[in-house]
Amino acid sequence: MSAPRTTTTPTQPADASPGSTSPLIETPERQALRRAVGDLGRRYGSAYYLDKARQGLPADELWAEAGKAGYLGVNLPIEYGGGGGGITDLAIVLEELGTAGCPLLLLIVSPAICGTVIARYGTEQQKQRWLPGLADGTRRMAFGITEPDAGSNSHRISTVARRDGDDWLLTGRKVFVSGIDHADAVLFVGRTEDARTGKLKPALFVVPRDTPGFEYRPIPMELVAPEKQYQVFLDDVRLPADALVGDENAGLLQLFAGLNPERIMTAAFSLGLARQALAKAVDYAKSRTVWDTPIGAHQGLAHPLAVCAIEIELARLMTQKAGHLYDAGDDLAAGEAANMAKYAAGEAAARTVDQAVQTLGGNGLTQEYGLGALLTATRVGRVAPVSREMILNYVAQHTLGLPRSY
Repeated sequence: MSAPRTTTTPTQPADASPGSTSPLIETPERQALRRAVGDLGRRYGSAYYLDKARQGLPADELWAEAGKAGYLGVNLPIEYGGGGGGITDLAIVLEELGTAGCPLLLLIVSPAICGTVIARYGTEQQKQRWLPGLADGTRRMAFGITEPDAGSNSHRISTVARRDGDDWLLTGRKVFVSGIDHADAVLFVGRTEDARTGKLKPALFVVPRDTPGFEYRPIPMELVAPEKQYQVFLDDVRLPADALVGDENAGLLQLFAGLNPERIMTAAFSLGLARQALAKAVDYAKSRTVWDTPIGAHQGLAHPLAVCAIEIELARLMTQKAGHLYDAGDDLAAGEAANMAKYAAGEAAARTVDQAVQTLGGNGLTQEYGLGALLTATRVGRVAPVSREMILNYVAQHTLGLPRSY
């Protein structure tokens, strides 16, 4: 694997927050990537990120600098401007930015899901058109799969594409599509009719944002993030034949090429939130003194924080395993590991942020410390892109061999 491109050579030591490195299983190149991305993230920090989010603005400056340094495309092929790495490397980027206070949600979508799918299944023309821009950050792509009535059941997706001569006509509705307002296009999951069986099967289409018949509206959210959420209405959106990504008859194979990276990246997103919160709690517990003793000396606070550190590290190891399996091409094993990693990281983040707020007391809910915003953000890792309950269903059925419950 080629080392990721960077514009500068990192000289500062790695972030010393709990769980900041895993030298036993990470190469020196990946440790250097962690340090470099961490340095970039700390130059911006949570104050920058939250200020952008509360103004309803995208984190364009950070996104552009990360793209110029090669971090956004670290997982994409070198011949299209990427770093030649894998999803493991991109997960490092998101985790370290999140730890520094800048958990860019669009990293999960643009280079991870859309970039991976196009790199694996796109035509040469599609790769040349989209991947260089996704790699350097000058182009962004959103991803639309969730529907109001389908929930976690991808088999109930009702967005349908039908042929009209050489074109496609795409009709349907999507919800919770992140960052459309600053995306150049959206990779939509629809369904087409199988000519052999007449049954509908998943298919992927790239739809530029300015395509006629494509309407999107913001969904008011309590989530404090630069990326807004949207509902989408597709009314006979006419698309050229080359809007279809990959083989029309590949079905779920191509879809899960994007969904497994999505789970791995969501785990990295949660890990960044957890490490950010734990670092703030530990620093506060060391410096906050009551009755002449730092509050961190009391086991009532020290032990819960220690448990959080353990759970974070266990979730990080699972995430690294999932990334390794996916990058090695073992999609079946990666699916199991990605689900487990997403579950473990989501739970660790929720518990860690809750404990961090408890450690800071009233200060934990002030804007100064930024932990209150993380309370809502940690729910992302528990409910999206697949709920914790559906992951437990998956593990029960596929790992344990128990009867299917739904």
